[in-house]
Amino acid sequence: MTAPLSIAFIGLGVMGGPMTGHLARAGHRVTAFNRSEKRAAHWQKTWAEEGLDIAFAKTPAEAALEADIVFVCVGNDDDLHAVTLDDDGVLTAMRSGSLLADHTTVSAKMARHLAKEAEARGIDALDAPVSGGEAGAVNGQLAIMCGGRDRAMERARNVMDCYAKSIVHVGPSGAGQTAKMANQMCIAGVLGGLSEAIRLAKAAGLDLDKTYEAISGGAAQSWQMDNRWRTMTADEFDFGFAIDWMRKDLGYALDEAKRLGLSSPVTALVDQFYADVQAAGGGRQDTSALITRLAKGSPTKTGIQADTQG
Repeated sequence: MTAPLSIAFIGLGVMGGPMTGHLARAGHRVTAFNRSEKRAAHWQKTWAEEGLDIAFAKTPAEAALEADIVFVCVGNDDDLHAVTLDDDGVLTAMRSGSLLADHTTVSAKMARHLAKEAEARGIDALDAPVSGGEAGAVNGQLAIMCGGRDRAMERARNVMDCYAKSIVHVGPSGAGQTAKMANQMCIAGVLGGLSEAIRLAKAAGLDLDKTYEAISGGAAQSWQMDNRWRTMTADEFDFGFAIDWMRKDLGYALDEAKRLGLSSPVTALVDQFYADVQAAGGGRQDTSALITRLAKGSPTKTGIQADTQG
């Protein structure tokens, strides 16, 4: 436990809300801001019932006024720009020597730009996207991949520990976001294979529970298999990490790969499949709903057959 600090947390979504609560339970003095008043009221009520004393600000700048560290967890590049660099953004109020740590999954370009703007004001910056989903945030078991200077990393590490399972300093500014892109590409590829495997087992008339038992103890085992096999076989997708957000993340990954001169055909194909699920109204479903797109003989928008054998 680090000494109690004055902390601002901007963004009380399914991730940011639980993370803010963990900071208060760890003894820090926390001020929160959320753009949606309805969601802010929900968390205010929830924390009051728990006995947590968390203040609320009317703007990001107001939340950041006295903060030693400002954490941000919003939606995308534009959202992050709005709460940090706009007229009432946190950088207008943060004092020299404070720290800005961003948990939003954004582009590496945005992370580097924000770090440059912060450092010009004498503020340390860290891009620190997370993996682990809502359950990881609630249970304090997030994996955090970080980019920034050593000094920023060490200042943030002990504070973030209250909601982290692992914290890794990957490299300079933008490196945390690039690592998160790699994370999302891995998940997309695994879910593609898992979806096709479940379809094969179903079509062959196998007992799906026994099939899972048989293959999950070997080299095919993965987090997605252990946590999504049964829900995918039961056609249950109304939970978890939304396809809308996964497509945003994969877009960043594909853009960065293109910038680096790389081809990413597997990621691009899965992204196309997710676009079809969105078009069918499944954008808020869990990423495992990819299996609904891989129905027998269903074409992608480019005409590629998901099932080449019909």
